[in-house]
Amino acid sequence: MYPVASAPRASLGRAQAQARSRARSLAAALLVGASVVTAALPAPAFAKGPASLADLAEQVTDAVVNISASTTVEARGTRTMPQLPPGTPFEDLFEEFFNRRGGKGGERGGERGDNDMPRQQRKSNSLGSGFIIDASGIVVTNNHVIGDANDIQVILHDGTKLKAEIVGKDSKIDLAVLRVKPQADHPLKAVPFGNSDTMRPGDWVIAIGNPFGLGGSVSAGIVSARGRNIESGPYDNYIQTDAAINKGNSGGPLFNMDGEVIGINTAILSPTGGSVGIGFAVPSDTAKPVIDQLRDFGEVRRGWLGVRIQNVDDATAEALNLKGGARGALVAGVDEKGPAKAAGIDVGDVIVKFNGAPVKASGDLPRIVASTPVGQKVDVIVVRKGEEVTKPVTLGRLEDGDKPQLANLRQPEPESATRQALGLNLSGMTDELRRKYSIKDTVKGVVVTRVDPNSTAADKRIQPGEVIVEVGQEAVSTPAEVTKRVDALKKDGRKSVLLLVASATGDVRFVAIGLD
Repeated sequence: MYPVASAPRASLGRAQAQARSRARSLAAALLVGASVVTAALPAPAFAKGPASLADLAEQVTDAVVNISASTTVEARGTRTMPQLPPGTPFEDLFEEFFNRRGGKGGERGGERGDNDMPRQQRKSNSLGSGFIIDASGIVVTNNHVIGDANDIQVILHDGTKLKAEIVGKDSKIDLAVLRVKPQADHPLKAVPFGNSDTMRPGDWVIAIGNPFGLGGSVSAGIVSARGRNIESGPYDNYIQTDAAINKGNSGGPLFNMDGEVIGINTAILSPTGGSVGIGFAVPSDTAKPVIDQLRDFGEVRRGWLGVRIQNVDDATAEALNLKGGARGALVAGVDEKGPAKAAGIDVGDVIVKFNGAPVKASGDLPRIVASTPVGQKVDVIVVRKGEEVTKPVTLGRLEDGDKPQLANLRQPEPESATRQALGLNLSGMTDELRRKYSIKDTVKGVVVTRVDPNSTAADKRIQPGEVIVEVGQEAVSTPAEVTKRVDALKKDGRKSVLLLVASATGDVRFVAIGLD
């Protein structure tokens, strides 16, 4: 009886033992696998900042100031009598009252009328931030903080108020330099500039300023990005940070962990008016040359090259045989009296390096040129017909009325037409076409008379009345020359053709069209 019964039990025991053995083996294998995976993967990352920022904040806070700017303007009061229906019983009473107060019609008895009203003063105030860069009393803030203020006070961390005068200001970078007179028993503390170019996304920063008039507020975060263009001016190159920046922080410093100013807080992106973690600061490397010139001259003296430029996309780079892909600034126009013209820089050249600094995109060039001293002789490297050429240029001065020029790429929608070569109907220049499209006599080339709305040419905003000046960087004057040049490029295996297109008034731009 027992063998019969025990056999299954014995068999079951062996099975359980084997199962347990297999389970232990599997568990061991899983643990080994887990240890291998654990060894292969990095430890979980947590956004842990410094244990405390108190020492850093204490080190620099005394150099951060509040800015109170008041603007007072004089305006004449203008009182007008309420509009009353004709025949109102108290019309005479109202008229006599306003006459006595010098209102409309108040010229009786030698009293003042509208033109002789006593002057009234209207006052507006703004609050912002700033920081001391020189213990002699030099303070930096944003230009928009002070505006046209005629009374500016710098308020130190301990509440001391010092009257400030404007040394110089620059609206293009939105910076202003102020000067205060330190008190004999109250020396000022200054903070140094750091190198903003060494900052990387992810580096820790702190912002100190005067948000909503609270004063002396410290916030911390990281550099979110660099080189941001928020289209606030011609030289946008902002540091983006998620450190809390609010109204009143404008003009305050953004510090690195060494207590150096690597940015000047200037703007926020916010649908609410408060911080949503997207703030922008002018990099110290952009601000410092401007501040130096404001201190030395009371104004900014920017370099001027005298070119109109546009960006280089992939199709344009291929059409230009530009090695290294899309890069540089494509010259779409040259000022006849500018330094570039004298140096031999031509329309169609691609500027890839200026004074040793690479030009990665067209937006880089205005910033680099503007920060270069007026009168300095620099080497400009351009790519011309696939080859690099060095052009020595002596920079001129950008006047206040001048602006860095980017080629206008936006044109009105083209009219409908049937398809032709490259999506264009072309005609030789005639007096009739000049009159029809109001084309200036100085504009030479082949006239676009119709554009296929489904073509690449339409996508690139070529329109009737524009003139094809060059095809593949060679001048054309007849439709036959255009066709011949396009066919030659196709035979050479080119995937796109670069057209130099002029408007009726003579403004030119480059357009790359695929040769499919």
